[in-house]
Amino acid sequence: MTVKSKHVRIKGIKDGLVFLLDDKCPFEDLLSELRYKLEHSHQNILTGPIVHVDVKLGSRPVTEEDKEAVLEILKGQGNLLIRSIDAVVESAQADQDVLFIMSGIIRSGQVVHHVGNLLYLGDVNPGGTVTCTGDIYVLGALRGVAHAGVDGNQEAIIAASLLTPTQLRIADCISRPPDEWGARESSMEFAYLSSGAMQIDKIHNIVKVRQGLNVFKGV
Repeated sequence: MTVKSKHVRIKGIKDGLVFLLDDKCPFEDLLSELRYKLEHSHQNILTGPIVHVDVKLGSRPVTEEDKEAVLEILKGQGNLLIRSIDAVVESAQADQDVLFIMSGIIRSGQVVHHVGNLLYLGDVNPGGTVTCTGDIYVLGALRGVAHAGVDGNQEAIIAASLLTPTQLRIADCISRPPDEWGARESSMEFAYLSSGAMQIDKIHNIVKVRQGLNVFKGV
């Protein structure tokens, strides 16, 4: 069966590819064409080294399940590393507490970026980087670089099952953990900003810390 090539455009940029997906067509048609292009007409981009991919869904209203459906197709291609998947959603998009879930291993030299809050199931190895406009939660070992609140959100946090990063960033604040971090008792911890300085605490204190920040702001 032939799929007309009108809903999916693939554009090369300096450091990877941008997939521009039509926001006017039925979503199932969009998925069908994306799958067809990757399996048949665009095999040339699926060979060779890792390619970073940004996905643009336009102004289409999408759910996390919709995003995951797109990711599943792209992740079937071994050399495509999804860096971001974005949609412009009308007004109340976005419950700010929603977590987008990704899984895998972020290896040295790889960068994963997400707009919103991210729950990453897997390890971030030394040399790997994960960035996010919201919070970052890693259910695994965070041994690389993590940058939360990249657009300046100082209330963002970074949490991990094993927090032994080479560098943490929240908004514009950068912290290089001391060597003794690696010798601490293993338990899930999170990093947050207090008076402009990076602080580390046990994960069970996250509610107390966030309530304290809201009180400080007068919320």
